[in-house]
Amino acid sequence: MEYMITVELKGQAGNAAGLQFSMPEGQTQTIMAVDELQAIIQRCQILEEADFRGEDYNLFQVAGQKCLEDGYAAQLLEVIQNVKNKVIIKNMGWNLISPLVRCILAYKQEDEKRELCLKILDQLVQLCNPKELFLGLLEQIEQTSGEQVCQTIMLLLQPLQTVLLKLQNKKAYSVGLSLAMIMNQLTPLPVPYTKQQIQEDKLGLCQCCNAVVDFAKPFVNEVVKNMEKSSECNDTELKEELLKFCMKSLKYPLLTAQLEELEGIEEHPFRRFAAEIIDILLDMRELMPLVFLHHKSRRSLWENQEFEDIERKNSADSLACLSYLVFVQHFGINCFPMVFSSSYLLQCNMAHIEVLLKRTEESMLSKGLDLFESCLLRMEDNGLLHQYLEFREFINVSQDLVKVMTLCPIEHLRKKSLNILQLFIDKFEAEGKYTLFRCLLKTSNHAGVEGYVIKNIKDQIHLSLTKAHDNVWFTGHHLISLLDLVLLLPEGAETDLLQYSDRIMASLNLLRYLVIKDCESDNQTGVWTALAKIEENFLKPLHVGLNMSKAHYEAEIKNKKENRKEAHSSNTICSLTVSGEKMPPMTTEMQLQVLHSALFTFDLIESVLARVEELIEVKVKAVMDENI
Repeated sequence: MEYMITVELKGQAGNAAGLQFSMPEGQTQTIMAVDELQAIIQRCQILEEADFRGEDYNLFQVAGQKCLEDGYAAQLLEVIQNVKNKVIIKNMGWNLISPLVRCILAYKQEDEKRELCLKILDQLVQLCNPKELFLGLLEQIEQTSGEQVCQTIMLLLQPLQTVLLKLQNKKAYSVGLSLAMIMNQLTPLPVPYTKQQIQEDKLGLCQCCNAVVDFAKPFVNEVVKNMEKSSECNDTELKEELLKFCMKSLKYPLLTAQLEELEGIEEHPFRRFAAEIIDILLDMRELMPLVFLHHKSRRSLWENQEFEDIERKNSADSLACLSYLVFVQHFGINCFPMVFSSSYLLQCNMAHIEVLLKRTEESMLSKGLDLFESCLLRMEDNGLLHQYLEFREFINVSQDLVKVMTLCPIEHLRKKSLNILQLFIDKFEAEGKYTLFRCLLKTSNHAGVEGYVIKNIKDQIHLSLTKAHDNVWFTGHHLISLLDLVLLLPEGAETDLLQYSDRIMASLNLLRYLVIKDCESDNQTGVWTALAKIEENFLKPLHVGLNMSKAHYEAEIKNKKENRKEAHSSNTICSLTVSGEKMPPMTTEMQLQVLHSALFTFDLIESVLARVEELIEVKVKAVMDENI
C-alpha cells in the first residue's frame, strides 16, 4: 500500500510549489515518528526548563522509542547532538535509557545500528542530569534477568561509573547502592566450576565479575588518596561501601568458584578476580584486620534478630573464603609480617575451617580441607599443646572432619579428610593426642573411625614402650582409663558385632599387642592389673555375642536355603536386613553370599579372640610357674 504525500516548497518570494511522490507505508510511519520527535523538541525549545510538564516527558520518550525501534537511531542522535536541545536532553534524555538498552542488546555486535545506539548512550551520559541518569541506569540493572544479566551489567558499567564520578551529594551511598544492586543480580547465576565451564563462560559471569572490579577502582583510588592525606580516612562511608562489596564478592562467586590453577587457561578469571579483591582490601588497609581481628565483630545495625543472624552467617562465609585465599592460594601473603607462630595461625583459622567443613557443597568442603591441611603442614609434629583442645573450635572441627570422612558422598574428599585427621593427631604432643583420642572415641559414633583411633592408640603405646623415657599418657593409670573406653562392647553381649567389627578387631589387636609386648612382671601399661575387668567387660560379652550372632546367621542361611528349594526359581527378588540397615533388593543367592560373608567376619573375630586368650593363659601360667 502507498500513500500520496504533498510537499510544499516555498521560494524566497514565498510562493508555494506542490510536489507529489509515493512512499511505502512503513517509511511513512518512521517519518511520522521523527516528525513527532521534532514537534515535541520544537515545542520544548521555546519553554523555560521549569515549565516542562509530565506530558512533555512522556511524548519525548514515546517518540524517541519509536525512532529507536524503527531503526532511525541516526536521526535521534542528530537531535541529541544539537546544541539547541541541550537543556531538553539534560532533563528528558534519561527516559530513553530503557528502550536504548533493549535495542543495543537486540542488535548483533557488528551491526552499525548498534554502534549508533552506543553513541546515543554516550551522549546521554555526557548531557543528562547525573542524578536522574543514575536512577535510570540502576533501574535497568534491577529489571534485567536470566541470560541478559551479565550483558546488561557490562553494557552499563562504564556509563554508571561516569555518572557516579559526577555526583556531588550522597556519592558513597550511590556507589554502595550500585555495587549492591549489581551483586544481587549476579548472585542467582550459577558459578562456572569445571575447566570447560570456565572456558565457555556461557552467561558471561567470569568476564562480568572482573568488569565490576574495574568499575570499582576509581572509588578505591579516591579512598586511598584520602587515606594518604590523613592518618584517618575522612571518607569512611565510601570505604565502608567498598568493604561491603569485597565481603559480598568473597561469598559470591569466590566461595563457590574453583580457584586452583588450571592447565590450558592462561589467566584464570576467578583467580584474577580474587587477586583484585585482595588488592582492594590491602589498599584500604583492611586485609590484616579482617584476617586476624575478625573476633572483634562490628556493631550490628539490625534490630531484627533473624536479619542479624543472616548477616553474621554471610560474614562468616566471606571471612572463611578470605582465609582460604590468603593461606592456601597465597594472595597477599607477601604483605604479612613473618611474626605469627604456626599454632597461632591454626587457632585463627579454626573458626573458618569449621564454617567450611559444615557445608555440603564440594567447592566449599574442599576449601575447608585445604585450609586445614595448609595450617597443619606449617607445624612440626608433636608441637601442638593440649591446651588448644580447650578451644571449642578445635573439638568441633575434629567432629566435623569425622562427618566428612563418614558421610560425604565424594570419595576423594573422604580420603583427604582421613589423611588430615591423621595429620591433626600427629601435630599434638602426647597429652594432646590422649585428650583427642578420648574425645573421638566418645563422639564419633562410627565403628570405622573408632577402629582407626584405636590403631593410633596402639602406635602411641608402642612408641612409649620402645622409647628410652616413659610417656605417662600411654602407660600406667592414664592408659588404663583410656582402655576402659576401648576394651568394651557398646551394648554388651547384644552389640551388633557386624556393625562394630572394625572397632572390635582393632581392640583385639591392641589387646594382643599389650599381652605380647608388656610382661606381667613389668606391667608398664597396667594391662595385667586391669585384666579381670577386661575379661568381664569385653572378652566374656564378646564370646556370648559371637555365639548369638553365629547362631542367628546360621539359622538365616538354613531358612534361605529351604525357601530356595520351595521357590520356583533362585532368582526370586527378596529383601535382607544386615546390621540394622535394609539392603537393596537382591536374589536369594546374593543374600546367601552376604550371610556367609557375615559368618566369615565372625570367624575372623573368634580366631583373634582365641589367640588373645591363649596368649593371656600362657603368660599367666608362666608367672605362676615362676612363683612355684
